[in-house]
Amino acid sequence: MTIDAALLRYYRAVDEAFPALGSDADARAVRDRFSNVAKAYARDRGDAVTAENIEIPLEGRTLGARVYKPKAAPGPLPLLVYFHGGGWVVGDLDTHDGLVERLAQDSQCAVVSVDYRLAPEHPFPAPCEDALDALIWLAEHRSRLGFATDRLAVGGDSAGAHLSVVAARGANQRVAGLVSLQLLLYPVMRRQFESPSCIANANGPGLTNAEMKWYWTQFLSGATPHEHDARAFPLSEPFERTPAPALVVAAAYDPLYDDAIELKRFLEANGGRVEMIDARNMTHGFGRMHAQSEVALGWLRDIGERTGELVRAER
Repeated sequence: MTIDAALLRYYRAVDEAFPALGSDADARAVRDRFSNVAKAYARDRGDAVTAENIEIPLEGRTLGARVYKPKAAPGPLPLLVYFHGGGWVVGDLDTHDGLVERLAQDSQCAVVSVDYRLAPEHPFPAPCEDALDALIWLAEHRSRLGFATDRLAVGGDSAGAHLSVVAARGANQRVAGLVSLQLLLYPVMRRQFESPSCIANANGPGLTNAEMKWYWTQFLSGATPHEHDARAFPLSEPFERTPAPALVVAAAYDPLYDDAIELKRFLEANGGRVEMIDARNMTHGFGRMHAQSEVALGWLRDIGERTGELVRAER
């Protein structure tokens, strides 16, 4: 099996239109390039899902968010709280708009995408605090916002999956069973760069080892979390309560492939139920590229549909 040809064509086109930045590029430059690429390859939103921007008022700050609702689904809908990827440094509601729209459409769930604070301006633990606090706020306001109150899922891609694991653990420590499902796409879990998947996929495409090192540096800039601080390193400490069931998605050609495998093992070792989707011909970040690849779209559709089934399943 090799990487999907359409994805490879997309990466070549991006490299030609948006030359790589130098090693001395700062976070703003990296953020701008990421956003410009997303805009260049975005498609107009379809008519199957509505989207509305809201604000989440938290102590000392207000976070932006976007609510997606599939039009055809009967309400009130289960809620999936979503955190975008981007190494805790890049990405926003717009860069991941297409991905989240597809998840809402295919899962037939309401999805709230949260615009958490980014490093290095707001390094660890700020993104983790935003994720937990936003999840709790949305859980508390489900009825007022018109969502079902008997099901709650949290999810994200890459660094957003990291934040999802942290937030789900924190929420269920406060209220046992509050989070009923975790959706974790190509998650980053460990600050290490020498696993077999890191070595095999060190130079991308999609994500390189050097980029992942840089993202970790930005995330932890000015912070020295203890090696057993589960907010920074989610696999470092066992769960006090059984983790929420999880759907873990791995991309075969991804430096973080082994992170997904280790997360699955860790959750299961702590008593969690885990399903895994192994996207065997995909790269890191393929969920954002479904408009450029029919194969990526097929995987994302499967992910969304399975998410909807699991979030509605009997506990």
